[in-house]
Amino acid sequence: MSAGWYLRRLSRMGPREVNGRVGDAVRRRRWRSAPPDCPRVTGARFTAVLPAGTIAAVPPDAAKRLVAEADRLMAGHAEFFGVVRDDMADPDWCHDPKTGRRAPWGYAFDVPYRNEDAVGDIKQIWEPSRHQYLTVLAAAYAITGDERYAERVAEHLRSWWAANAPLRGVHWVSGIELGIRLLSWVWIRRLLDGWPGVAALFEDNPVALRQIWHHQRWLAAFPSRGSSANNHVIAEAAGQFAAACAFGWFPSSARWRADSLRSLERHLRGNTFHSGLNRELATEYHGLVLELGLAAVAEADAAGVAVPATVRLVLLRMTDALAAVVDNRLRPPRQGDADDGHGLVVDGEGTDRWGSLLATGDAVFGGLAWWPAVTGTDVRTPLLAALIKPTELSVTRPASRPAHFADAGMTILRGPGKTGETGEIWCRCDGGPHGFLSIAAHAHADALSVEVRHDGVDVLADPGTFCYHGQPEWRQYFRSTLGHNTLQLDGGDQSVSGGPFLWTRHAKSRVLVADTSAEGVARWCAEHDGYKPAAHRRRVELTAASQELRVVDEVHGGPRRPVRLAFHLGPAIAADLVDNRAVLTWTRDGEDRSAVLDLPGQLTWRAHRGESDPPLGWYSPGFGRKEPTTTLVGTGFTDGAEGFTTVLRFHG
Repeated sequence: MSAGWYLRRLSRMGPREVNGRVGDAVRRRRWRSAPPDCPRVTGARFTAVLPAGTIAAVPPDAAKRLVAEADRLMAGHAEFFGVVRDDMADPDWCHDPKTGRRAPWGYAFDVPYRNEDAVGDIKQIWEPSRHQYLTVLAAAYAITGDERYAERVAEHLRSWWAANAPLRGVHWVSGIELGIRLLSWVWIRRLLDGWPGVAALFEDNPVALRQIWHHQRWLAAFPSRGSSANNHVIAEAAGQFAAACAFGWFPSSARWRADSLRSLERHLRGNTFHSGLNRELATEYHGLVLELGLAAVAEADAAGVAVPATVRLVLLRMTDALAAVVDNRLRPPRQGDADDGHGLVVDGEGTDRWGSLLATGDAVFGGLAWWPAVTGTDVRTPLLAALIKPTELSVTRPASRPAHFADAGMTILRGPGKTGETGEIWCRCDGGPHGFLSIAAHAHADALSVEVRHDGVDVLADPGTFCYHGQPEWRQYFRSTLGHNTLQLDGGDQSVSGGPFLWTRHAKSRVLVADTSAEGVARWCAEHDGYKPAAHRRRVELTAASQELRVVDEVHGGPRRPVRLAFHLGPAIAADLVDNRAVLTWTRDGEDRSAVLDLPGQLTWRAHRGESDPPLGWYSPGFGRKEPTTTLVGTGFTDGAEGFTTVLRFHG
């Protein structure tokens, strides 16, 4: 990173964080010349096994998907972030198949992991080494008893341990990677418990003991601090806590267990609004944090370790919030950054992540009458539910489905549609904080944006994330104001970026109206100050009877300024734009659907699709993947007091 980036990053830190990072630097220098030694361990035993009958409770269709996934992995086939790999029978742990580069060897903290030219795409290198594909193979062994799966897991773990000595190489750079990897190892050991070779692989293996000890020692020494204490610190704490519970074989295990539990409890509370939504306002990280928290509680209950009631309360509120915001197809908002990160993976392809989380919430906390129905099945729910003990929580839960989350600034407007529940109109309105902590690392410049779906189909879409490192022009586009369904002034963003995970000025939003209880018409209004001295105000009305969504944008104060208003259509939507009217068509479950989008006549409208210089007209269905879609952009000036009115009418 440039010297300017370091100065900007330093400016977002407080004195305590600076002092902590100075201490980290001193410790890294000391460990270079004198790395810590693993103590000798004797008599280690693993007792955190699944209760009898747990595997038999796995639904047959979920087991079938899991085994199919395991067989693909056994054949060497996998896909990480849009890159198909056929080398997973014998992977090179430091090779990036996307760029063809290998990460350099050496002292971990010398590896320039942010430099794609030197290292490759770091996400491609790190992801297989989270060993979540090995938890899938271990689960396949637990379900089938086929020792081929267990032997492949053992082969890969021994290979990884041999190739990644403690404090050497790129896999010892980032705490979130160590934390998630530890959690995977705990579950691998649990799921392989019936295999005769499992003790020789783990507790009777000096190499495994050394790796487990060094992972925990590292996490105790280098926690994410201050402005970086987001989902990373929760993954670090959850992984260390899980390992200290299940692998409590070391002199420091009790201390690590207590310290990581304190950190987990504090940061779960700190990272979560009282409403239950994650403070990063990035939905994928809501899912990651919820998965990590549930996995940590499972380890605590399996080991008989008391957990503060606040931990379960936060996870309960997160689960209720998730149930509240999903659409009728159980899809949550596409808000903020998303890198497809998971806390615990034991399921095959085709398992719905959000349905799985709601099913686990129902099993652990009990669903409410207004929760949407979950019809799919998964492997993970019965495993977690078998370990997590039912607990009475003293908390008042929502009596009806929440639609406005005041602390997070998120409002969901819903209309039933002409065909009933299957034609639901779902609209997310964004009037919340720019992001979490001083750097707002995973935020997008999306103040007052809307996201609209019809029966779960993206109509006005949030384009997503696509990438983090190595492609700065794409990183900038997908988190820009123009990259969202909102209004841009002067050709710039509402908030100022100082780097790929750093915002130096945050637009401040406030919700003025959030009326979701009125019969037939739901209303929302908010404004933000990102274009001082002007203020952008937006009003949204959803009228259920006419299936009409009306959006009015106003700019108050300041001189005449150039404006662009963008509407990003989902990848399933075809658009025929004539002047300021776009006819939208798509197909859902074999049925033709349509809508008309009447755009503000004061602006000149043009359709963009799949443009790269500069990027415009793209949708990212997942990290590392993008596909062309249609973006409608109107250009003009802030003349007139009547504002810019957009009307979307659905026809069925």
